[in-house]
Amino acid sequence: MDEIKKESEKRKITAVVLAAGSGSRMQSAEKKQFMDLCGTPVVIHSLMAFEKNKNIDNVVVVTAKEDVHRMLLLSLRYNLRKVKNIAEGGDMRFKSVYSGLKTVSGDTNYVLIHDGARPLITQELIDRCCEYVSIFKACVAAVPVTDTIKIADDKMFIKETVDRSRLWAVQTPQAFSYSLIMKAYNRLYDTIREYNSDPSRITDDAMIVENMGDCRVHFVPGDYSNIKITTKEDMVTAAAFIKNREGL
Repeated sequence: MDEIKKESEKRKITAVVLAAGSGSRMQSAEKKQFMDLCGTPVVIHSLMAFEKNKNIDNVVVVTAKEDVHRMLLLSLRYNLRKVKNIAEGGDMRFKSVYSGLKTVSGDTNYVLIHDGARPLITQELIDRCCEYVSIFKACVAAVPVTDTIKIADDKMFIKETVDRSRLWAVQTPQAFSYSLIMKAYNRLYDTIREYNSDPSRITDDAMIVENMGDCRVHFVPGDYSNIKITTKEDMVTAAAFIKNREGL
């Protein structure tokens, strides 16, 4: 037990928060990460959660080039002292993640990669991800699928009904040993350059570790309220969750 305690005391954890999306599905002139949610920008809800968490040492924010200064001002306004770097994102999610990872301090042991558009992340979920990653080296927050899932054929007829007892809906944070995720990303970029492969189907970091890493990815019990803001309806749902938490 003493050895485990010593290991946990010396570990350093950085959160990489992604806020580089365009939010085109919101049909709004304002990007979704900057939209007002109960008086606070969406991404600030996410950043404040990591700011408050005792396990998180540093935070890196990834945003579009034109929003770097805006994000800096917001970090100052909300006194986000753990925000150490603001990196420029790319035109695809994996490029934004890689940009953020490259600015992480070299003495970091683990990283938690989180969508800034998931503003309802709880302290308990961050704690679980930090605990699990120290054991398994690669893990993702996820919840069991509750809907019935069916596979369609090319003519939109039902081809198969999937056993949902084995299906999980993946969320963020996705947490990894820093050396492991950097090794996987470097291999990915080498593969893209060497084989001119198409990376457009990469939708999360676990996929990269699954294909380019040498470690299996473990699930972390997620939270059904940890929704991703994608549509205007999601904003309404998120506001309701926040008001419920605050007893309003």
